[in-house]
Amino acid sequence: MIKKLEIRNYALIDSLDIHFPKGLTIITGETGAGKSILLGALGLIMGKRADTKVLYNLEEKCVVEGLFDISSYDLRFFFEENDIDFDKELIVRREIAPSGKSRAFVNDTPVRLPVLHQLSAALIDLHRQFDTLDIHQVSFQLRLLDALAGNKGLLAEYQRIYKQYQADKRRLEELKSNQRSANQEAEFLKFQLEEMEEAALVAGEQEKLEVERDQLGNAEDIKRAVATTYQAMIEDEQSLLGQLEHLSHELDQVSRFHPGVREIAERVHGQIAEIEDIGRELSGLADGAEHDPARIQEVQERLDVIYRLLNKHQLKTESELLELQDTFSSRLAGLNDQDAEIEQLEQDIHRKESDLKALAAQLREKRASVIPGFQKKIHERLSVLSMSNARLQVDLRELKEPAPTGMDEVHFLFAANKGDRLQEVKDVASGGELARLTLVTKSLVASSIPLPTLIFDEIDTGISGDVALKMGDILRSLSDQHQVVAITHSPQVASKADAHYFVYKKDTPERTVTRIKLLEKEDRVRAIATMLSQNPPTDSAINNARELLQL
Repeated sequence: MIKKLEIRNYALIDSLDIHFPKGLTIITGETGAGKSILLGALGLIMGKRADTKVLYNLEEKCVVEGLFDISSYDLRFFFEENDIDFDKELIVRREIAPSGKSRAFVNDTPVRLPVLHQLSAALIDLHRQFDTLDIHQVSFQLRLLDALAGNKGLLAEYQRIYKQYQADKRRLEELKSNQRSANQEAEFLKFQLEEMEEAALVAGEQEKLEVERDQLGNAEDIKRAVATTYQAMIEDEQSLLGQLEHLSHELDQVSRFHPGVREIAERVHGQIAEIEDIGRELSGLADGAEHDPARIQEVQERLDVIYRLLNKHQLKTESELLELQDTFSSRLAGLNDQDAEIEQLEQDIHRKESDLKALAAQLREKRASVIPGFQKKIHERLSVLSMSNARLQVDLRELKEPAPTGMDEVHFLFAANKGDRLQEVKDVASGGELARLTLVTKSLVASSIPLPTLIFDEIDTGISGDVALKMGDILRSLSDQHQVVAITHSPQVASKADAHYFVYKKDTPERTVTRIKLLEKEDRVRAIATMLSQNPPTDSAINNARELLQL
């Protein structure tokens, strides 16, 4: 509940403090005195946007601060989620600087307007003519019906299972998505592995094949060069071998006479042996250097296989290709088959869906059972409020799939006048009629649904006398369960107040300002008498006011 509202430098208000007790607070005043200004200031701490036009003094900032008791609200999770300190007493503050910059604070923690708007929705329920009322919302209509049907425990069980059901469905979709990805990856890996295994790669093969290719491709040149060299070294009349043998013979003749010659002769003998060995190797190379087109093609085709795989995987050697092959093999082995888990989860989902449908059927039965009585009570209370021709029809529609609150949609269809076509409440234009409909529906479930502070702005427009008195009784009854604030022009409604504030204008030497005061007993008598007649009020009006106040 709201305990206090402080307003500084807003519109016609220089400084204003209002304390709100439990029960019913009534605000009255002359037209234009500033009652709507109060709601405008309240709107700032509810997250509505504003600019410097609201500043009373353009040189100072505007500050609106609300103090709330939230001990009976389940809001701790909201505070934790938004990293705000939680306390049973909540302070919400909004500041508008002369520069136009706006700041919002919750328990002195800066917050963005969407956070403030979300929080204030749990604290204040403001009903103004032609505002969007929560009775428009299908979700709220269902809450009303469930409150009357006593579905709290059943709905909690349904929502517990529904939460698990939704989590299982998300997990199933995740598993199926992972499985699809795994299957695609497995197909890719199998293809790559089959290609590499078919190639039957061998480490070092590429280098050997390249050498063989070069030899085969240049066989004739190799054979010619080898033959020429062999001829010059071994077979010519003036061959290198023959010359060395001749020189060796000459040295051998004199080697016994000189140690140095003998040493050189031995070295020449070694060269002769080396030349003979080279000749034998040359002879072998000449025999093996044969041009073989078929083998050349075979070698090149094998190299093309290796080159294609190297280029495809952007590698340099077949050793790297073999390492990649091992990697592909390991990845393929590591891919888990999730079919068993998917099958089990599908069975769990099917079982939970059956449980949800059974609970939804129970919810629907209980909802349907209270609709006739609910419609009847709504009609009776609307008749009391001078809307005897108004009709409300609750349309319960079954859904095909489980939803967060069961398998039903509830739509309130409304017609204000005789002969009018029933339409969705959200499509009915009259703000005053909808405000009264909201009042009577909430009064029926006030003890069953935790409601925030209810603020009604002139919902009694167009009614008077006994009808206004009965509206005051409904507000009075509603305030027994929830804090209610009502701005009214009706003396009958005003007479039901626990606290009665009067808004008025006061002229100062500089300008006109808005003031508000809490009326005591005699002041209340005079204010209500004035509302009944004129200012100053007549004696009969004063007596009538006392009667309304039961003094």
